[in-house]
Amino acid sequence: MTTEDYKKVADKIPKVPGVYRFIDAEDTIIYVGKAKSLKNRLSSYFGEKKHQRYKTKTLVKNAVRFEYTVVETEQDALLLENTLIKQLQPRYNVSLKDGKTYTYIVVKKERFPRVYFTRRVYKDGSNYFGPYTSKHRANILLEIIKKLFQLRTCKLHLSEANIEAGKFKVCLEYHIKNCLGPCVGFEDEESYNQKIDQVKNILKGNVKPVKDYIKDNIAKYSENLEFEKAQEFVEKLEALENYQSKSTVVNTSIQDADVFYIRSTDEMAYVSYLKIVNGALINSDNLELKKNLNDNEDDLLAFSIDYIREKFNSIAPEVILAKKIILPGDVQITVPQRGDKRHLLELAEKNLKYFILQKKKESLNKTKRQTSAERILTTMKEDLQMDEIPFHIECFDNSNLQGSNPVSSCVVFKNAKPSKKDYRKFNIKTVVGPDDFASMKEVVIRRYTRLVKEDQPLPQLVIIDGGKGQLNAAYEILQSLGLENKIKLIGIAKRLEEIFFPGDPIPLFINKKSESLKLIQQLRNEAHRFAITFHRDQRSKNALGTELTNIPGIGEKTAKKLLQTYGSVKRIKGLPNKDIEQAFGLNIAKKLADYFEEE
Repeated sequence: MTTEDYKKVADKIPKVPGVYRFIDAEDTIIYVGKAKSLKNRLSSYFGEKKHQRYKTKTLVKNAVRFEYTVVETEQDALLLENTLIKQLQPRYNVSLKDGKTYTYIVVKKERFPRVYFTRRVYKDGSNYFGPYTSKHRANILLEIIKKLFQLRTCKLHLSEANIEAGKFKVCLEYHIKNCLGPCVGFEDEESYNQKIDQVKNILKGNVKPVKDYIKDNIAKYSENLEFEKAQEFVEKLEALENYQSKSTVVNTSIQDADVFYIRSTDEMAYVSYLKIVNGALINSDNLELKKNLNDNEDDLLAFSIDYIREKFNSIAPEVILAKKIILPGDVQITVPQRGDKRHLLELAEKNLKYFILQKKKESLNKTKRQTSAERILTTMKEDLQMDEIPFHIECFDNSNLQGSNPVSSCVVFKNAKPSKKDYRKFNIKTVVGPDDFASMKEVVIRRYTRLVKEDQPLPQLVIIDGGKGQLNAAYEILQSLGLENKIKLIGIAKRLEEIFFPGDPIPLFINKKSESLKLIQQLRNEAHRFAITFHRDQRSKNALGTELTNIPGIGEKTAKKLLQTYGSVKRIKGLPNKDIEQAFGLNIAKKLADYFEEE
């Protein structure tokens, strides 16, 4: 969408709160935003381009039109914006980097409910508590529940039919130590459900009702002179108080509150969250967001608060922040300057500081873990302006002696190391005389026609050892095969180590100390060595053929054995016929004798 397009409708845009939507050519909403003044906010997208962020320019470029909805207040705009973002998931809105799977503690909806860990939340009527960002903390909580209350752990379906069929015996044999046997009437359902109510209180952070429940049992059993049972509850009370002393108690006068603190950079925003229940810190989390477009801290913080409170099922009436912002719903916002609530903000800030340091360390370690091959190939990708890292590289070279015995070689490097099992030799079949251009065309078309036909992986980079002539010859073949956009092709000239690209007369000079140039040189040298070695083998083979293999009845294997035994053709000529007959038989000795006699 251009500035001219905007100017045509600018006069009709009101200066009132609202929500606007940018829409692309496929009629898809790609961005949702809110504004105190729709006219002022929308005009900012079509103002001076040099002051806009790159992502803002990209959004405007991809949009063909915009729509807006007028609302009564800025708070209404925030509510509508949040709803639309959740519903539409626009491409250019806030990106949450929160793909972690968290632990929950579930109180299962069933007769004599079980309490256990889960990572999945189902809409089955059960009570799910969490998510717990620390599995260790959740485990401590579950352990204290097990110490305080004996609950059912088996998965036995407690129907009347199962009880009558005697299936409860399995429960008695394996689980009687963990529960009091409610399935067989050893514990009444009302008593069991009272314990479940106290479990829910602990999971909600309401420790006082649980203490009252335990103290009532101590008093009851003491009055009935059941001192052993009273002692059991005394031990439970001590365990609960010990657990509570290990949690971070702030101040019981604070009651329930959510604490948020935000810090941001040009690209990222980080939010720390503390959940306070009855003055105790019972949970915490950190959120990482990727900033887009015109996102500011207030918008990101409002988005994060809504997201985190929904994730943790928080209905705390108070939200503690470092500055005032507008939030949807009936929530009290507190910006403390001193006291315990200020201490909570400082604690959230401290947590966030360590979280950001950890993220930076992880990023640094990830960079350090990069192998030397990855580093070199990444540098090569940048030097050659490639779209992908060249993990698979092939290099070609020709070799001949005044046009005789023309051959070519193809060496293959994978992950910056030679893959010798993939090396290939080529005898030139269709070219007569010393024609490097035609030879290069022949081997390239033979190599990649076969790879395509056999559905083999293609290299990301092909290097031609030679100047622009051989490079252009190879490029013609890639074009004929339709591979010019799938394979990056370069040539390297020996004199100044210039890198040439097809159709570009100006070469690229890579720094002589660059690791990527050294790898290209290594490929070139290896291809040259492999081609020269193959050429010499062919010359030796053909030289051998002018003598012994020209003798009728003497094949390559026999000729090779004769040379290995006697060293040279000249020596074979001077040997007595009987010596050859003893070593190779009468037939071979006679053929050699007849040939040399005629010669």
